[in-house]
Amino acid sequence: MSARVVTVEIHGQRYAVKSDLDQAYITELATYVDQKMTLAADELSSADSLRIAVIAALNLADELYRARADSVGIEGHVKEKTEAIERLVDAVLSGQQRIAV
Repeated sequence: MSARVVTVEIHGQRYAVKSDLDQAYITELATYVDQKMTLAADELSSADSLRIAVIAALNLADELYRARADSVGIEGHVKEKTEAIERLVDAVLSGQQRIAV
């Protein structure tokens, strides 16, 4: 896929984004960032775009870190369950445990 330029609008400003990602995906990302900027602007008394962008970036970073932590928790849970199943299968195969069908 070759890079193309997609024009998006975030917080009233137009940006030309050069990417090989799908145009609809870039637009979706820009819409999400725009929403975060709007929420940050609503929280601040200042209309300074830089402050709004920094608060929006912090909120996005918080979402990312929380999602990563949740993912690690889920992976750990899946790993524990997989190991328990493996131990059960090993026990059954070694004849130490019977399964009623």
